[in-house]
Amino acid sequence: MVLSEQDRRLIAEIQEGLPLTSHPYLEIGSRIGASEEDVIERIGRLQASGIIKRMGIVVRHHELGYTANAMVVWDVPDERLDDIGMRLGNQDCVTLCYQRPRRLPDWPYNLFCMIHGQNKERVLHTIDALVDSQKLGDIPHKVLFSGRRFKQRGARYV
Repeated sequence: MVLSEQDRRLIAEIQEGLPLTSHPYLEIGSRIGASEEDVIERIGRLQASGIIKRMGIVVRHHELGYTANAMVVWDVPDERLDDIGMRLGNQDCVTLCYQRPRRLPDWPYNLFCMIHGQNKERVLHTIDALVDSQKLGDIPHKVLFSGRRFKQRGARYV
């Protein structure tokens, strides 16, 4: 797909995030000289062509009162990775779940999931309940709480 100037302007607008209004595509359209329908159609074409891989929301958990953020790292046997990853990723308490390569000998973990809570005790209780409900007691894991916040943002293209 060859990007038009209008496509480039649209990408530049949405990479900073959508406006928090009831009609964000209408507002974006007014900024770039396009209709709301045209903005929605262009975004759909950009997604279908793979230029835009995904659109999502960046939630600032701390501002919502979720100050205990834990990354749970798991050393899952390769043959069980897909099954356990899908099960964990489908749990309401898990906000992210993804695979990463092990870095042996120091880092045996290959599955990562993020759990947010209002305090460490609740998060630890949630993790214990998750291990029990998903029968993961035999899977080695560690809980790593965030000690510092970094700026969260989406991809930058323009």
